Amino acid sequence: MTEPAQPQRTLLAILAHPDDESWGPGSGTLAKYAHEGVAVHYLCGTRGEVGSADPEHLQGFESVGDMRWAELTCAVNELKFAGFYHLGFRDSGMAGSADSQHPRALAAQPVDAVGAGIAHFIRKIKPQVVITHDTIGGYRHPDHIALNRGTLRAFEMLAEPDKYPDPEGLPHYQPQKLYYAVFSRRFMKVIVRVMPLFGQDPRRFGRNKDIDFASLVEVEFPVHAVIDVPEEAQAMTARAAECHKSQHLSGPPRRGLAATLFRVLGRRGARDTFMRVYPPVPPGEKVRETDLFEGV
Repeated sequence: MTEPAQPQRTLLAILAHPDDESWGPGSGTLAKYAHEGVAVHYLCGTRGEVGSADPEHLQGFESVGDMRWAELTCAVNELKFAGFYHLGFRDSGMAGSADSQHPRALAAQPVDAVGAGIAHFIRKIKPQVVITHDTIGGYRHPDHIALNRGTLRAFEMLAEPDKYPDPEGLPHYQPQKLYYAVFSRRFMKVIVRVMPLFGQDPRRFGRNKDIDFASLVEVEFPVHAVIDVPEEAQAMTARAAECHKSQHLSGPPRRGLAATLFRVLGRRGARDTFMRVYPPVPPGEKVRETDLFEGV
């Protein structure tokens, strides 16, 4: 008797902005799985409308959002993703900015609205594995945090399909696993100590000086999965990152000793780390997966 065909392995990354798929935590893993034939999909919360850009990068585009979506299109082609989608909200900028008060700003939306949108795409794409931001949004970005909360709410909604039916009538679907992409605090502590040596204030980092690295070392996340990223996948993420030309100054350091530290000590090396959220890891139990599809 012929064995029934196994369903296509499918992974959905739910991240906030164009470029999170290319140089955010976990991006090497996305490239690895796409390279191996997994159907990797990207649900992008916003179009990056608030991202700053030099005038030269805006030539030919009507808005920053259009420009950044074009950069994302280039990146997902390099990463060989099966598909990418806009959740439908607007970039919020950092906390306290005028953009955070925009009526369509992702961070200003009710969690049920974000969760319902995510649940719809999960039903549509049918991933076994979902990846999103951690509870503090990596570096406390409001949009990252909103997607973390929205994804958790989506999982709750999907667990009660009769109470939360799909608005387009899509059938019920429940992913098997949910992970947060996390990074080493040990690495971050080293960076915080050495940044002043390169003239960088660890409490005012990035193109807009609005990232407080020093506060991030205060929060620890358990690591339940360590994924080795082969050279082919590292090369894919490097090519994808080059597509986001307008954002290079807001990404990791690209030159000098600081860039060397990020390459040697940071996540842009040969492995990514994740915290498993669903199914939850029992308290006190040690889990160290080497494949996000383990047990699927």
